[in-house]
Amino acid sequence: MGKNRIGFIYNHLEEIILVAMFAVMVAVIFIQVIMRYVFNNSLSWSEELGRFMFEWLTWIGMSIGAKKGQHIKITMLVDKFPFRLAQAANILSEIIVIVICGLTMIYGVELARMFAGALFTSMKISLAWGYASVVVGCGLMIMRSVISAVRSIKALKDGELPEIAEGGGVA
Repeated sequence: MGKNRIGFIYNHLEEIILVAMFAVMVAVIFIQVIMRYVFNNSLSWSEELGRFMFEWLTWIGMSIGAKKGQHIKITMLVDKFPFRLAQAANILSEIIVIVICGLTMIYGVELARMFAGALFTSMKISLAWGYASVVVGCGLMIMRSVISAVRSIKALKDGELPEIAEGGGVA
């Protein structure tokens, strides 16, 4: 499997998974509303499944936000920096994100281990699966931050920003 194919699958698989999870979450919540207000009978598992899907959507979506450069950044000052200083600031910013996500990932692993024996009340699956979303999301975010930092390092070396490959990677 070629490098481009792996990158394509990685970038689009993430989005496909999010769309599928969102569709399932909306469908389950819609069915729950119909069951509750039309049939006067509530589903016991729907709220838990909706919340579970929302957790995964949030943490994986964080990576897509980084890939597309849509996270909030205060750029008022950095936009006025010369090119090289702006790239250095981006590298520092990405290092900070990597450290924060790394620490969050460590705590996510600890929480997943701590709650591995506990079950969602209605769905009867381990709570660790919910906390695993933190670990996966932060891992993906670290990968995106490394890509951005490498791009800035390459820009410092070459004196200009490299082309962005599909998915935010360096071409």
